[in-house]
Amino acid sequence: MKKCCLAVDIGASSGRLIASHLENGQLKLNEIHRFENKIVRKDDQFCWELDRLFLEIKKGIKKCQGKGLKPESIGIDTWAVDFILLDENEKPLTNSVAYRDPRTDGMMDEVFKIIMKERLYLETGIQFQKFNTIYQLYSIKQNNPEILDKAASFLMVPDYFNYLLTGKKANEYTNATSTQLVNAFTKKWDDEILDQLGIKREIFQEIHNPKTVLGTLKEDLREEFGFDMKVILPATHDTGSAVISVPELDETIYISSGTWSLIGVENYFPICVTKALDYNFTNEGGIDYRYRFLKNIMGLWMIQEVKRNYQDQYSFAELVDLARQVQEFKSTVNVDDPRFLKPENMIEEIQRYCQETNQAIPTTPGEVAKCVYDSLVCSYQQAINQIEEIFERKFEKINVIGGGCQNEMLNQLIADTTKKIVYAGPVEATAIGNIVSQLMAVGEIEDINEARTIIKHSFEVKKFSPSIITA
Repeated sequence: MKKCCLAVDIGASSGRLIASHLENGQLKLNEIHRFENKIVRKDDQFCWELDRLFLEIKKGIKKCQGKGLKPESIGIDTWAVDFILLDENEKPLTNSVAYRDPRTDGMMDEVFKIIMKERLYLETGIQFQKFNTIYQLYSIKQNNPEILDKAASFLMVPDYFNYLLTGKKANEYTNATSTQLVNAFTKKWDDEILDQLGIKREIFQEIHNPKTVLGTLKEDLREEFGFDMKVILPATHDTGSAVISVPELDETIYISSGTWSLIGVENYFPICVTKALDYNFTNEGGIDYRYRFLKNIMGLWMIQEVKRNYQDQYSFAELVDLARQVQEFKSTVNVDDPRFLKPENMIEEIQRYCQETNQAIPTTPGEVAKCVYDSLVCSYQQAINQIEEIFERKFEKINVIGGGCQNEMLNQLIADTTKKIVYAGPVEATAIGNIVSQLMAVGEIEDINEARTIIKHSFEVKKFSPSIITA
């Protein structure tokens, strides 16, 4: 049986279990199990199917022995901001409501009546998005206060899965920072903010850093799987894990490209200045108390929805080919407009926006896809300009990581628009970051610098240079 570690990486549309081990100084990956994730309608709310997802995690773990693998450890990362509240009997008090649910509509303004927006940013350094955990919790406080009264434990989604594996409760640092409830400087829950909002401090767990060995499997799971393993905290916020995988961050802006596009730089301290607030940048926690100074942009969610609205008639690759065929089509939309967060029909919403802004209305699948890709790159360019203005310097390179880096047309479009060299890869950045965190925890990799050197020598990264256009 070959020893390995397991990365569980669950995004908004899919999840996977990837086994990995070090061999001759290189990381080797082996996808064990892949499964669908989606938002479902339950009790008139948009929800995640966490029970089903945990069954998929267990299914993937069970596949290991049949593949001749013996996992020594496991780490779980997911999307940010969403959570579960448990009662005193450790039972969920509500469905696992998703961040795209409209329950947070108007909640930001309600919170700002209690805490000034500027002070909230100065304390937490976190970007203002209507679905942040703080606004989800305040929505419960306003509309269902009895739920918070009964709550005994607050666990974010990966924290909850870790609890199901080990029976131990902990809040992991990188994901906790996305709540807008952690002080950017003390790196602890901000008691004053919680007190002002009337949210019980005692429901929150101690914050633990990536590379923490949380424990081992519960006895019933050891018997079910036929083996035990360590449960290790990676950067449980998927973007936190993904950024670990950027091979070189000097002079580099990263774009973590998936359902969301996260564009930013790695920094050693939070930047909570007025300009960062005005441009709505975030200072999310990273590994080793580094900060991910970034902006959250709508991302490939829009093209995923376009594909779905076309009844999956076209693959993503076919939509790219169709977009290439309509290079003369130039209409764009503001991808960060809240109307694109969860519209009834993404294609119709894009068409309405173009009509309202007196632009050509995309009618063919190619025109719709071209509109999405061009709009994304316009948003990237704006964010890059803002980063360079805040840092008062130019960045020469962009590194696109994650599943979206496989879109070569988009990579070239980024290079042509920004006039910067674009590096694409690694594709499985989030799982890789998860894995090296585990290997650092057990001493197989010394530190983040060695981890990035190993990653650089283990995975292909493609280069895209700006096209030279002559008259």
